[in-house]
Amino acid sequence: MNYNKKSIEDIEVAGKRVLCRCDFNVPTKEGRITSDKRIVAALPTIEYLVNKGAKVILCSHMGKPKGEWKPELSLKVVADRLSELLGKEVIMAADVAGEDAKAKAAALKDGDVMLLENTRYIKGETKNDPELSKDLASMADIFVNDAFGTAHRAHSSTAGVADYLPAVSGYLVQKEVSIMGKALANPERPFVAILGGAKVSDKLNVINNLLEKVDTLIIGGGMAYTFLAAQGYTVGKSLVDNEKLDYCKEMMAKAQAKGVKMLLPVDTAIASAFPSPIDAEIAVDYVDCTAIPEDQMGLDIGPKACAEFAAAAKAAKTVVWNGPMGVFENPVLNKGTIAVAQALADSDAVTIVGGGDSAAACEQLGFAGSITHISTGGGASLEFLEGLELPGIACLEDK
Repeated sequence: MNYNKKSIEDIEVAGKRVLCRCDFNVPTKEGRITSDKRIVAALPTIEYLVNKGAKVILCSHMGKPKGEWKPELSLKVVADRLSELLGKEVIMAADVAGEDAKAKAAALKDGDVMLLENTRYIKGETKNDPELSKDLASMADIFVNDAFGTAHRAHSSTAGVADYLPAVSGYLVQKEVSIMGKALANPERPFVAILGGAKVSDKLNVINNLLEKVDTLIIGGGMAYTFLAAQGYTVGKSLVDNEKLDYCKEMMAKAQAKGVKMLLPVDTAIASAFPSPIDAEIAVDYVDCTAIPEDQMGLDIGPKACAEFAAAAKAAKTVVWNGPMGVFENPVLNKGTIAVAQALADSDAVTIVGGGDSAAACEQLGFAGSITHISTGGGASLEFLEGLELPGIACLEDK
């Protein structure tokens, strides 16, 4: 995939109607936004367009209304918050691409901002319906995608409209593509990737793709126990995907053939059962991964593994991390994840954290400011690491 895409700065926007896809899928409770982080993240792109005199038409989905008009998933709350943040009224359309939206879009003056209703109120959105794409495109002169979190979806508002309009990236997408794209295409070396999370099956293609690119691949989290089992070790009651044992053997053989160093945990935190509730205090012991008792399960990497993984991260020039090292929601089982986050924060390398749980962990632990880039997309960043073409990026014009 070509990562060298045009951005809003490469196109004339003054006086033009600009349809900008944002990620306003914010959490709400009883009709109130509980975190406006995604709205704030979109401000640089919106403010650039406003300051350049564009007529700005914003669109986004919220939740999963599945083509039904659900009042609790209306973007009106986003329009209200955006009005406060921009210090000017954000005009709210009563529909997505119907009469009201079209009339309001036609009446916009330079520097005005409007927001369409939840794109997923229309069934055709997730099916990338050409008629909906045409309707959306008919309101604008230019399409800007600034929603990396949905860039792996070929929907009308993320990719379909680009069939009918010149398409460029906003600042959020530009940052994702330039930093992650460079890390995968032309990284400064040594290049270290750290993968965690529960299941090998979630990261099959990521592991395979990264082995073509990295110097060291570190495997932690629940999926490490499947790799350990594939080496013939007894892992007690630890999470093991028996159907993926042969795959793990293949990947270890591939790493050896390519001269890639593959690090698995040398020790682990063990307990007799998974914590319930997940944040309950539990008693743990630490043992070598070659000596997990039959009646115990591994739930986090141990202190030796923490030190080894941290040393590899600190010696790197580029580090990509996706997935926690243990049950990081638990105060006893978060030590491995904290150690990795701390190592990235202390490193002089280009450090990239793929979205989801590892991004949440960095933010909760206060390390976000010390990381080069924290991805805004969970699924999208995973597919990026797999080397897949993302429809919401592929549709943008090349520089």
